[in-house]
Amino acid sequence: QVQLVQSGGGLVQPGGSLRLSCTASGSIGSITVMEWYRQAPGKEREWLAIITSKMNTNYLESVKGRFTISRDNAKNMVYLEMNSLRPEDTAVYYCRWQGPNADYWGQGTQVTVSS
Repeated sequence: QVQLVQSGGGLVQPGGSLRLSCTASGSIGSITVMEWYRQAPGKEREWLAIITSKMNTNYLESVKGRFTISRDNAKNMVYLEMNSLRPEDTAVYYCRWQGPNADYWGQGTQVTVSS
């Protein structure tokens, strides 16, 4: 019954910015970490960013300094702010939450970087 719902994808020009968001459709219990992944056509899904319950973060090297992950526990939301976007950032982006009994994935949202 519980699903992660994503929003914020779309088409953007190189150098532009987008903000992705992700929230749960129902009660999911205590969430330890929230993560973002992406998958480009013909490629494997790759990990992008993580944020812990204590707000510690880590990033894939290629997006460090350009992408920022954040979470709002009161609103039960996680965000990915993407700046200085490049064509190679084009992919389907997924959120992932780690719960007490299972991992939860969003449905994915397309981000296309093209002029």
